Amino acid sequence: MAKRPSCDVVVVGAGMVGAACALYAARAGLDVVVVDRGPVVGGTTGAGEGNLLVSDKEPGPELRLALHSCRLWAELAEEFGTAVEYEAKGGVVVASGPAELAALDRLAAAQQAAGVRTTRVDADELSEVEPELAPGLAGGVLYPQDAQVMPALATARLLRASGARLLTGTTVTGVLRTAGGAVRGVRTGRGELHAPAVVNAAGTWGGEVAALAGVALPVLPRRGFVLVTEPLPPRRVRHKVYAADYVADVADDSAALRTSPVVESTAAGPVLIGASRERVGFDRSVSLPAVRALAAGAVRLFPFLAGVRALRTYAGFRPYLPDHLPAIGPDPRVPGLHHACGHEGAGIGLATGTGQLIARVLAGERPELDLGPFRPDRFAREERA
Repeated sequence: MAKRPSCDVVVVGAGMVGAACALYAARAGLDVVVVDRGPVVGGTTGAGEGNLLVSDKEPGPELRLALHSCRLWAELAEEFGTAVEYEAKGGVVVASGPAELAALDRLAAAQQAAGVRTTRVDADELSEVEPELAPGLAGGVLYPQDAQVMPALATARLLRASGARLLTGTTVTGVLRTAGGAVRGVRTGRGELHAPAVVNAAGTWGGEVAALAGVALPVLPRRGFVLVTEPLPPRRVRHKVYAADYVADVADDSAALRTSPVVESTAAGPVLIGASRERVGFDRSVSLPAVRALAAGAVRLFPFLAGVRALRTYAGFRPYLPDHLPAIGPDPRVPGLHHACGHEGAGIGLATGTGQLIARVLAGERPELDLGPFRPDRFAREERA
């Protein structure tokens, strides 16, 4: 087969993160090819809820990236209009008792000091914010910066706007390197693509792509289920609403099943119910304990859901790294290799910031955020230490 035309950068992965990398790289003047072994949004993005969240992040590098990404998402929403189904709905985190509420207040205060907008909602005010919430809750916090997009539409729109050449159904089988060890492209089942830079945006399979370049990146899959209800009238659930223990579940390292109720409506009418987390490899079989726990938790938050039919459930795999931070930026072990993966359940929300940071590095410019905490080789350095 004849060699394909050369390009400036090959992005491996046609999910939301890959699409954002392609968009910002193209806007930096680079010629981009996006490669995926499956279809667009065939991986984690296609099983996502489209959340753009700051509410579930403690102060630190991930929250800084989330705030940066939220600003970029708002810019793209203004540019693309309804094409990405961006909805600045806000989030509400609720506490069941005084101890939970005190912990939530401490978190909100720390987040506010880091640039997050928060509003305390007392118990007697919850019904004004969310009329269908269960009575008896201790209170909550409103996060107006939380938003949502439709993942498939948004990814497709970003890819289209990038003008990148898209090769779906094309498996990357190797990373080509020069005699000096630098990247010079990728080998695929359809031939070679030559480029001085490769971006690993393969999500849950980011460890496999890293291995093709001869480096280790310990990405593991965390399975999660989402329940989808029958279509409901708009505004039955006004915000993204979740229990305060969701934040602890996100940060938990256990491989065992963890669930905490997360409920939100969609523009199309159905309500989405999550969230579960467990490490079971790439097993897609339905877990009845997980699904039952999701349904029960949702009804505890919104009793009216007891009379609503769940039409389907689907599973996805979040790309998990041991310290719960993504790998973003150049890999010093392989010149020309860049990583943009390991975002766990926050990839859609963090995609814009990740893509822009990667593009700045590719263009030889200074990124807006410190990439030190996201160094792809940090785990190798820890092992050596």
